[in-house]
Amino acid sequence: MQHHGAALRRVTRDADLVERVASDWRRAEIDDRWKAILDYAERLTLDPSSMREDDVAPLRAAGLGDEAILHVCEVVAYFNFVNRLADGLGVTLEEGWADPIIGRLGGHEPAADG
Repeated sequence: MQHHGAALRRVTRDADLVERVASDWRRAEIDDRWKAILDYAERLTLDPSSMREDDVAPLRAAGLGDEAILHVCEVVAYFNFVNRLADGLGVTLEEGWADPIIGRLGGHEPAADG
């Protein structure tokens, strides 16, 4: 959430929302659709081998179609892949990303170094 929170803050323009989601997305004031997506993402991240077809049902109930469900799964899987690569190689975040909740950086974005 530290690194990707900056992107969420840019998209939503709501640093408070980013902090609430980072702190406890279950209690954040977000709609049921996003709660279903985040619950799915958490399960796929923490216990991927336990996932079954039934785990998709809450996404369907929240109004997501097959293509949207595929996109959610792809994004979660991709971020897990990239994070595991970084972790496995001992990659650390650039200076400035160290705050526990990116919204607390006060709008400062790290410099982009190609």
